[in-house]
Amino acid sequence: MKPILIVKLGSTIPALAESQGDFEDWIARGLGREPGQIEVTDPRVAPLPDAARFSGVILTGSHSMVTDRETWSEQTARWIPAVLQTRTPVLGICYGHQLIAHALGGDVGVNPQGREFGTVEIVLHESARTDPLFTDLPDRFGAHASHTQSVLRLPPGAVCLASSDRDPHHAYRLGESTWCVQFHPEFDVAAVRSYIGQCADALRDQGDDPDRLRDAVAETPWAESLLKRFGEIAGASSGPC
Repeated sequence: MKPILIVKLGSTIPALAESQGDFEDWIARGLGREPGQIEVTDPRVAPLPDAARFSGVILTGSHSMVTDRETWSEQTARWIPAVLQTRTPVLGICYGHQLIAHALGGDVGVNPQGREFGTVEIVLHESARTDPLFTDLPDRFGAHASHTQSVLRLPPGAVCLASSDRDPHHAYRLGESTWCVQFHPEFDVAAVRSYIGQCADALRDQGDDPDRLRDAVAETPWAESLLKRFGEIAGASSGPC
C-alpha cells in the first residue's frame, strides 16, 4: 500500500511537543497506520514530493498566517493544484484548510467573529449527508478549534459541509476527494487546553473567558474519527504499491 504523506506546515507549542509529540505525530496516531505507512515532509526545509507516490496527503496546522505569504507557504500553495489533479485524497487541517482555499481562489483573513478556541459545536449541512468523509457523523458534534484566521470566501466549486457559530466555513469539499476542516481532529483535551492557556490574554481582550473555555473542553470522538475514516478512504484508493 502506498504511504500517506503528512505535509508539516508548522509545529505545536514547544512544551506540548516535548510531552506529546508534534502535529504529525498526533495525526499519525489518529490515522491508525503503521509508522512505515506514513511519510512526513516539511516544505520549510525540503522540496515537496510527487503526490502520485502517495495514497493520501494531509496538510497540517501552523502558527503562521496564510496572509503573511511566506515563501514556503506560497510554494506549497502552487504545489496544491497539481496534487488535486492526481485525484489523490487530500485533507487540509486548520492552516492546511486555509491554504488550500487560498491556492484555489478563495479568500483567507482574520475571522470577523473573533478567535475561536476550545471545544465548539460543528453543525453539518445537508451536503454532508452523502459525503464519503462526513456521512456517518451526527448532525451536530463537538470539535476542538484554535484559530485566528478563517476561510472568508470558499474557492470556486467548493461545497460547504459544516459551520460553527463563529465560522460559516468549518468544512468544505473540492471535487470528489479533497476535504478541508478548520477544526482539529488530531487535538486531544490536553492540546486544546494548552492552546487556550497560551492565548488567554488575547481571548480576554476579545471578551472571552479563558477559564470558562478551558472548563468546557470535552472529548471529541466524532471529530477524531475523521482521521481514521480519511485513512480508510486513502487506502481504498491506493493500489498494492
